[in-house]
Amino acid sequence: MRSLIASWNILKKDVKTYYLKPPNISWGIIFPLSWTLMQALHSAKGNMSGLLPGLIAMSVLFGTTSMLAVTITFERSGRSFDRLLLAPISLGMMVGAKIAGAVIFGIFNAVVPVILVFHYIGLERVKWAMLFLGVLLVAITSALIGLLIAVSAQQVFEAQTLSNFFRFPMLFLCGLFLPLNSLPLFLRPVSYLLPLTYGTDIIKGAITRNNLMAPALSYGVLLAFATGLFFLCHYNIKRKWIL
Repeated sequence: MRSLIASWNILKKDVKTYYLKPPNISWGIIFPLSWTLMQALHSAKGNMSGLLPGLIAMSVLFGTTSMLAVTITFERSGRSFDRLLLAPISLGMMVGAKIAGAVIFGIFNAVVPVILVFHYIGLERVKWAMLFLGVLLVAITSALIGLLIAVSAQQVFEAQTLSNFFRFPMLFLCGLFLPLNSLPLFLRPVSYLLPLTYGTDIIKGAITRNNLMAPALSYGVLLAFATGLFFLCHYNIKRKWIL
């Protein structure tokens, strides 16, 4: 119970200190808004249902990785993160609390494109439970990638550079806007090594029924990615920041 209370206080502090600040809220709205409007202006109304899964996945990816990588790097430079490491709470609970805020922010980002294009497509056909679970798993894996980047970076600009190194290739390799079968053959194996590929496929299945893989397979792979990334982050934090 004491660990749960401590985790809740860490989450509450992060939300109040970082995620509820006007620049972050506006960025969380403006980024998916600008991409959605750009795609809407250059696409026919009938194509919006095909573009929406990519817009949702991209909004979640950029929101979670940006916030977590930058905020933890900022806390490390200000020495406030060191105090968290000394708190009477397990490292696993602390990591879970830190990524929870980024996951919530990522889900908030995902809502913006849905609201903007709901009049273009028949949202009554959307499998909402499948969509929510897909967005949640994308947010969790993306937040853990952001945490892994934060562990490796010393300064905020390093975290931003490393984030872009991972994010921008994903835009083209994970089926967000380009179908996987249109990629060169030598790049397709790389696509299936990226967690966002499976998250995007789940979201496509929920909105357009155009998923390539069975949802159960995608869920299992994403859970495996999340578990592996969690323990990798846990190990790196102990190795680089504690020992």
